[in-house]
Amino acid sequence: MAPTSRLRGRWSLPALVVLVALVGAGVVWARSGDDPPPVSTRDAVIDVPESPGSDRTVQLDTTLYLPERTPAPAILLPHGFGGSKDGVAAQARELAQDGFVVLTYSARGFGRSTGQIELNSLDHEVRDAQKLLDWLATREEVRTDAAGDPRVGVTGGSYGGALALSLAGVDPRVDTIAPVITYNDLAQALLPNSARPDRVDAGTPAVGAFADDGVFKRSWAGIFFSAGLSGGDLASPGQEAAEPGQNDNGAGQAADAAAAAVTAPQQQGRPAGPVNGACGRFAADVCAAYTEVATTGRASEKTLEILRRASPASVTDKITQPTLLVQGEQDTLFGLDQADANARQIAANGAKVKVVWYSGGHDGGSPGPELRGQIADWMAFHLDGKGTDPGTGFEYTVVGAFRSSGAPSLRNVIAPSYPGLTGGGAVERKGIALSGRDQTVVNPAGGNPAAVSSLPGLGSALSRSSSLSSRLSLDLPGQAAVFASEPFTSQVLLTGASTVRLKVAAVPGVPVPPEGAVLFAKLYDSDASGVRTLPGSAVAPFRVKLPADGSPVEVTVTLPGAVRPVESDHRLQLVVSTTDQAYANATAPAAYRISLASPDLAVPVVPGANATSEVPTGALWGIAIVLLLCLVVAVVAWFRRRLTADVDPELTSVPLVISGLTKSYPGGLTAVRDLSFRVEHGQVLGLLGPNGAGKTTTLRMLMGLITPSEGEIRVFGHRVHAGAPVLSRIGSFVEGSGFLPHLSGIANLRLYWAATGRPVEQAHFDEALEIAGLGGAVHRKVRTYSQGMRQRLAIAQAMLGLPDLLVLDEPTNGLDPPQIHQMREVLRRYAAAGRTVLVSSHLLAEVEQTCSHVVVMHKGTLVAAGPVEEIATGGGEASFRVDRPDEAADVLRGLSGVKSVSVDGEQVHASLNGTPRAEALQALVAAGVAVDQAGPRRRLEDAFLELVGE
Repeated sequence: MAPTSRLRGRWSLPALVVLVALVGAGVVWARSGDDPPPVSTRDAVIDVPESPGSDRTVQLDTTLYLPERTPAPAILLPHGFGGSKDGVAAQARELAQDGFVVLTYSARGFGRSTGQIELNSLDHEVRDAQKLLDWLATREEVRTDAAGDPRVGVTGGSYGGALALSLAGVDPRVDTIAPVITYNDLAQALLPNSARPDRVDAGTPAVGAFADDGVFKRSWAGIFFSAGLSGGDLASPGQEAAEPGQNDNGAGQAADAAAAAVTAPQQQGRPAGPVNGACGRFAADVCAAYTEVATTGRASEKTLEILRRASPASVTDKITQPTLLVQGEQDTLFGLDQADANARQIAANGAKVKVVWYSGGHDGGSPGPELRGQIADWMAFHLDGKGTDPGTGFEYTVVGAFRSSGAPSLRNVIAPSYPGLTGGGAVERKGIALSGRDQTVVNPAGGNPAAVSSLPGLGSALSRSSSLSSRLSLDLPGQAAVFASEPFTSQVLLTGASTVRLKVAAVPGVPVPPEGAVLFAKLYDSDASGVRTLPGSAVAPFRVKLPADGSPVEVTVTLPGAVRPVESDHRLQLVVSTTDQAYANATAPAAYRISLASPDLAVPVVPGANATSEVPTGALWGIAIVLLLCLVVAVVAWFRRRLTADVDPELTSVPLVISGLTKSYPGGLTAVRDLSFRVEHGQVLGLLGPNGAGKTTTLRMLMGLITPSEGEIRVFGHRVHAGAPVLSRIGSFVEGSGFLPHLSGIANLRLYWAATGRPVEQAHFDEALEIAGLGGAVHRKVRTYSQGMRQRLAIAQAMLGLPDLLVLDEPTNGLDPPQIHQMREVLRRYAAAGRTVLVSSHLLAEVEQTCSHVVVMHKGTLVAAGPVEEIATGGGEASFRVDRPDEAADVLRGLSGVKSVSVDGEQVHASLNGTPRAEALQALVAAGVAVDQAGPRRRLEDAFLELVGE
């Protein structure tokens, strides 16, 4: 073969595509940097006092993660409620790879640590953390600021985030903190709008005639308490929140993990020691507080004091360390109001505070890699002076309506400073006019059935697998008052907590519950078709004292903090309901009149600049190179296609010419080697060879299904390649049929022909069906066919359009003798009409009776080619029936060139080896031997076996 032909065969288009992919992958890999630095770990059990002044100890199970280079600043990484140190192991390893010494531990009452759960009490869990700082100060791997003072930051999610805040408030050795999706006041978080005599600015502001008691967040509190019993980690909801540029192709699996994380026990989080009856490992006072609220729906002052004493709000006025507050926009447990209270209280001390709202939360997933990297950068700057100053700005994530591969479109917005949840600073208050008449709403007896706003604990399971998480709200008729705005003429980006002033009154004649009216306000985004979305799936519960005379009371209600782009043609819809299944509803039947005290809904809008993440230049370079190489491949393929579309004018009348055909596979296997033969018009060519001879491989190359390694195939002078137009002149049946079993035979044929795009009148269905001989069975479904019927239908399909070259692979498989005889006649007639037939078969007798020419292959090479008769008699072997066999054998042995003479009864067989048969006959007659019959001895089968050496 010429070098150019070998080059074209070797570098086929698929091979070039694979090469490009490998080169691109290599470029991306080469530019992606080295492997992450190694991290080693040390496990230790550290004893801490059970309580101040106690001689008894609690054992804390810890793991120390050490970076490649020490001494280094340390990070204390507590876990979420219900979890253990194992739940933060991945983040600890990431931080250690960033160069920090990281200490993780199972808090008392969790994992393998002993003790009882005191809800981050200053006298218990916070003191435990101080003892861990003491221990870090003794480690030579930890950088220190002074004796006993480690250089340390604290970060953690939910329960761990609250620990970070409280520890910073009582221990000045903490240098910086980054609490994530945590709370300010556990009383306000679990009983929103409960009275706060110590700090009225924390939590959700309540202005008006509100009752002192909050509304119990029953579902989340139950999950919270159960997590402490069973080990479901509330800070790790089983998935990561989506980030800008991120797709989620495995959302269903993430959803399953999210649901399991908050509803099913995790083995590593289960208590290792004895439990306290129904309270598990909760301290007795904590258990009693939960029991009181869970059974009555109300909290006594003692219970509120327990919750407040275990909350960061009790020490936030002492936090002066740089603080990064990360809160989720999808969080019905600890909403944006909790982070807002922390931010305002810490900033009031003169501390540097940066606030980040991201698209996750307890209902939407934990921080993804980009946000975790931002936390690491915060620590690197404030602990080690590395990188740029993160500043004290405000960042939030906008979740758009567009979804790609199940993931929402996201963008980050940056504002110069945190404006607060409800206003001030850089925030704008946009007035949106609401309309709606006075409406009467009913609280059903027992508070059941209840409206649905969210599924606490399962929100993350839905937030990314679909858009259902914010659309599963259900407001029951008669229980909800609805007020709506006019459709927007332009987008409004709601950022923060909207406020509205309502008027609530008792219905005359209906008793007013002594504990006041329990109501739930929520703000929907309603599109033009009426489909409503509840941002963050959050509601604002409030309790209102009502005079018995039925006179109205005006209250200002602060709705839950949210980030929502309300598009043009959408409208905002305010709904005030008497029930919500996530909360403890009022049980006494009641009725109230709800109206707007003011038509204006005050919506916060925070101006900011869209921000993009750091560009991954390495990956982009790799992508650019891959695209460039793909372009080169496309150009080469185009030229290659033009070159391979060449026509040899001397062969345009020749049906098939195969020249130097070779097909090799990796590993040294060569299926076909240097095969050459030619097929003319009117021939029925049989392709013969034992199994493994390369027959099917040759036919597949002929059909353009695989590419030759070397050589070429020309059909009517056109070079064959995948998709070559000349293939339309070939009808083929290679390696079995592929029919749709639920369709009839004729429907399959018509469907196949329609796929060719050629006119129906050119199909010649009648001729093909006559050849198939299926009769009425052609109208039956193919799944009812026998193997022979499928074979005949496949041959009919190959003959559709009466192609110039018909290629059949083992066409008589499954046919009975009469059908085989019919097929033999069909193929002969087909060729006699000036067309050409190529048949691959292992039935030598059929080939001998059907084919005019034959090509014999063995081990991928050509061993013989020519007319059947010439191949069968090419050795010159003859048989003579005589009266004196032994004498005749002696006569034949005496002839020049004759060899291999044998006697078989009255017959003498001789290999004449070129000696004319007439000369041998004349010698026998001259010797007086009577010859009754003379002729060639061998059949095609004999020649075949001799040719292949068997």
